[in-house]
Amino acid sequence: MNLKRTRLITETAVMVALAVVLSYVKFDAPWAYGGSISLEMVPILLMAFRRGVEAGLVTGLIFGIVNFLLNPYLVHPVSILVDYPLAFLLVGIAGVFRLKAGDARLLNGARLFLGTLLGSGLRFAAHFVSGIVWWGSYAPEGTPVVVYSLVYNLGYMIPSFLLSAVVLILLYFGAPKLFQASES
Repeated sequence: MNLKRTRLITETAVMVALAVVLSYVKFDAPWAYGGSISLEMVPILLMAFRRGVEAGLVTGLIFGIVNFLLNPYLVHPVSILVDYPLAFLLVGIAGVFRLKAGDARLLNGARLFLGTLLGSGLRFAAHFVSGIVWWGSYAPEGTPVVVYSLVYNLGYMIPSFLLSAVVLILLYFGAPKLFQASES
């Protein structure tokens, strides 16, 4: 195995471990019907911005599997796939906005924001669909399932997106080399 591949595997493992740790640091959102806000997406997004889409997808997928194994909550076997591996795999698509070393810092800051918006939006979509298909029985009587899933999932995903975007942008402007994959 060459050094480049070993480095990539090591980075992925470190980012997954960091995402697991951050998943335990939660802020309950009273308006989110039990949803919580966390920074668990930050390491996945960082990996996507450092290494690109493929590395982001793999990091998200592995974190989704580990997250389910550590904190399983399910109502249907397919909901496991949608709410865990698929939802976090989709966060890695943010890597389409991979940062470019020679570009202006403001442009890369915009890429971080847009990539975080894309990854968070796709994760939201997975949870939203799951909420309609499998979690609809939890909707209060008289509340349409679509409205329930929308309110529930947006209640924690919007703050998680904003918090992740702010943290990543602050990290970038404070330590831009963190976003550059070193091959030396």
